[in-house]
Amino acid sequence: MDADLIVVGHGLAGLVATAEAVAAGSRVALVDQESQANLGGQAFWSFGGLFFVGSPEQRLMGIKDSVELAWQDWCGTAGFDRPEDHWPRRWARAYVEFASGEKRSWLAGMGMRWFPLVGWAERGGGRAGGHGNSVPRFHVTWGTGPGVVAPFEERVRAAIATGRVVLHDRHRVEELIIESGRVAGVRGVRLTPDAAARGVASSREPVGDFELRAGAVVVTSGGIGGNHDLVRAQWPARLGTAPARMHTGVPAYVDGSMQPVVQAAGGRLINGDRMWHYVEGIENWDPIWPGHAIRILGGPSSLWLDARGRRLPAPLWLGYDTLATLKHLRQSGFDYSWVLTNRAVAGKEFALSGSEQNPDLTARSIPAVLGRARTEVGPALQNFLDHGVDFLQADDIATLVAKMNGLAGSTLLDATAIERLVRDRDAQLGNPFAKDAQVVALHNARAYRGDRISKRAFPPHALLDPAYGPLVAVRMHVLTRKSLGGIETDLGARVLSVTGDPVPGLYAAGEAAGFGGGGVHGYAALEGSFLGGCLFSGRAAGRAAAADT
Repeated sequence: MDADLIVVGHGLAGLVATAEAVAAGSRVALVDQESQANLGGQAFWSFGGLFFVGSPEQRLMGIKDSVELAWQDWCGTAGFDRPEDHWPRRWARAYVEFASGEKRSWLAGMGMRWFPLVGWAERGGGRAGGHGNSVPRFHVTWGTGPGVVAPFEERVRAAIATGRVVLHDRHRVEELIIESGRVAGVRGVRLTPDAAARGVASSREPVGDFELRAGAVVVTSGGIGGNHDLVRAQWPARLGTAPARMHTGVPAYVDGSMQPVVQAAGGRLINGDRMWHYVEGIENWDPIWPGHAIRILGGPSSLWLDARGRRLPAPLWLGYDTLATLKHLRQSGFDYSWVLTNRAVAGKEFALSGSEQNPDLTARSIPAVLGRARTEVGPALQNFLDHGVDFLQADDIATLVAKMNGLAGSTLLDATAIERLVRDRDAQLGNPFAKDAQVVALHNARAYRGDRISKRAFPPHALLDPAYGPLVAVRMHVLTRKSLGGIETDLGARVLSVTGDPVPGLYAAGEAAGFGGGGVHGYAALEGSFLGGCLFSGRAAGRAAAADT
């Protein structure tokens, strides 16, 4: 045999599985179609948000949380309702308990730390038992995505140096070897060497074949977000029709190519119609991969309009209910929507997803982070205001709307109607009471200490007040991101067949396995739980596969 076990995919889940297997005494062959410049995969580009329950950071911010409340929120969000949700539900319960227990101490023991202001993502759909986080739980890792990847990459690189891990980069797996009813290795093609920088699309030119054998195989090959054809093929009717135009939130190698390989070996794919795509996608003014877009993580002050200029209904505001907003906008007949705000609100309430868009946090620079708090508009957002094709500015509504119509190539937007919407909203801010549900939500957000300190919920003011201008409009498209379904696994990360029996020698973790079980999030997610799912399932797969070989 070439190794005790083979790990296919060197993203976060693959690095975790490899590190855990090595710690258990195994020799690992780590295989990926990309070069080692891409170790850590999509996780490297992430904001580094992690879902914790009852953390010291939450307590510092005055947040009372519990495993019971988190489980209520998870179930209300996931909406488990299928027979195949048996294992996803069990994975979900185990993960929520992990997030409220060992997860933080395990990661802190490797040197990971978190920004003290806990974010409040996916604030919910307006029902106590429905979608959303009842309290803030989004913990940004000090160092963002690279800070999450680093401890595991360091362990894997140390094992490569000692020969405990052999890295087979630029190797694309196309078949799982089965002997005597057990998965015993992988076959595929070697790709031509490519020195492309991290994230840049690389060559797919084959230069030969390869075959590796081991006692077990762990598949951690990621999701499908870089493959728009596959996203459209699996798009669920409940979310409307798939957009004709989508932006891409992941590198091109997130292509779902291992799905048919696992199926051919007897593994079962479930919940492929469950997916997590954002509607706040903007073209990257400085792209890395094809169609590279960035997500705006917005606060509660801005107005969200559809392509015709109609205000989205409550509670479809930035940061509240991703999939409900996606469903609503897919019924509008257009592939884009608008956010209308002003420079002051955008400067404080608009965070940009991605490690490269947050250099202060990524570089772990305390002076730079403190400087962000004192800056009206940070340099990353200023770059989009200056160069982003989707960003428009003007001193008055009429001029702004004319620019919006010009960008869209239409005459759909009526300046008089939109100004009326803005003035109606502004009129609600004269006292602490309001009948406008979004203004009420803004007051509620400002009751949270973290949002007040960070000004993620900016002090209420009239959007048309010139002291906070100019006005800003942002055109947004659907941004492909996460697969919520995937390879079905039991709690030991063993891949299951259509009969529910384990496929001997085959394991799966990370996004390829729906972050655990084939769909740990059910229909929707609470955010901060994607990287955590890679960590949790990767750890389980590495330990279980090592024990099996």
